[in-house]
Amino acid sequence: MNQQKKILVVDDDANFRLTLRATLQQAGYEIYEAEDGRDAVELAGETLFDLILLDLRMKDMQGDEALRRIKSLSPAVPVVIMTAFATVQTAVETLKQNAFDYLIKPVDMNVLLAIVEKAMHYYEMERENKVLKERIGEQFDFSRIIGRSKKMRQAMEILSLAAPSHATILILGESGTGKELIANAIHQNSGRREQAFVKINCAALAENLLESELFGHERGAFTGAIQQRKGRFEMADSGTIFLDEIGDMAPSTQAKILRVLQEGEFERLGSSKTMKVDVRIIAATHRNLEEAITKNTFREDLYFRLSVVTLELPPLRERQEDIPALAEHFLHKYAEKNQRLMKGFAPKTMDILLRYSWPGNIRELENTIERAVILCREEFVQPECLPKQFQELLGLKNEGETGVRIGHSIREVEKELILKTLDQTDGNRTHAAEILGITRRALQYKLKEYGL
Repeated sequence: MNQQKKILVVDDDANFRLTLRATLQQAGYEIYEAEDGRDAVELAGETLFDLILLDLRMKDMQGDEALRRIKSLSPAVPVVIMTAFATVQTAVETLKQNAFDYLIKPVDMNVLLAIVEKAMHYYEMERENKVLKERIGEQFDFSRIIGRSKKMRQAMEILSLAAPSHATILILGESGTGKELIANAIHQNSGRREQAFVKINCAALAENLLESELFGHERGAFTGAIQQRKGRFEMADSGTIFLDEIGDMAPSTQAKILRVLQEGEFERLGSSKTMKVDVRIIAATHRNLEEAITKNTFREDLYFRLSVVTLELPPLRERQEDIPALAEHFLHKYAEKNQRLMKGFAPKTMDILLRYSWPGNIRELENTIERAVILCREEFVQPECLPKQFQELLGLKNEGETGVRIGHSIREVEKELILKTLDQTDGNRTHAAEILGITRRALQYKLKEYGL
């Protein structure tokens, strides 16, 4: 381990340098020498040393000046000062100039080796911390992504590893789960972050328009093509393109996407000139692509090319523990946007938000909170500020609504009430019994009576 560590010994005493060289080489270090401060600064500018042993008093450039210049060149390298004129003041002054430590001449070789080992360990820790901070900054700073649930942590772990690579990434998830946000985070945490991030929704355009948008067209390529136009792939050259809802893409366009992935080339519509691009592709879909392959609506070879890394985003109903943090985030966002003073959610309101199934996922949650901020007149969001389907979840009916339908027997109404309550509690019988105001044993009896 020590064999690759480089130490520069700076002293105008050749015999002393020889003694240090012998001791340090025996310990496994690679030794360089300089006889004055000026040579030391020059060497420090040419070679990355793991440690510098620097005499304080030399004929040419003094050690304190050499220390200052070396630190300007290599701020992280530990420098140990050696002096025969040791006083408390000398030690304090050198430490103020960022010296790591100091040694008093004549040097005790055991003390020397101990200080060298300590300095090496310190330098190694500093380098590891720097690398760790860079990795955290580059790979894990997904500040706009909120989620501490197990499934989100797993997704974030994959994301943190895949984002800095050049791999094509396929993001799977229901509508509203935040696929575009994740794609943006991948780009921002990649080596292409300074280049373009181009997005296109493949489901929003007809096939002929989508091809023109993706690959561009020449003047006269089709009716209405009055001038040459660059496509999204050209715009994204050296950067990232996000193909949202790729599962809705026509097979003919899929073939052209496959060619870009394999060869990095395409032609504009109406042109025979081949264009070359260097683009990272991130694709997303809410569809089951494996099922689409069996139905021959999606190319299997394209699927394998796209899914080098697959990231599956869980629906909001499977990460309920993230709902409070997401709701608070949207509350502050829209309260500030609409200049409203909002402090939070009433406990009953949060209970409703946690019980709801969120078919529209995060997008639906965001829209719900924005609506509540606009309509709520209190500092805390009340259940009445939520849309009707949320109020009905806990039986909060509008005035005049009883929930009882004429023509149904008491037995039928009771059975329906029990079923709805169990549905709200995800089958938790203890919780359902509490809501119904009966004992768990009584609920079990009713379930048996109704054959449920």
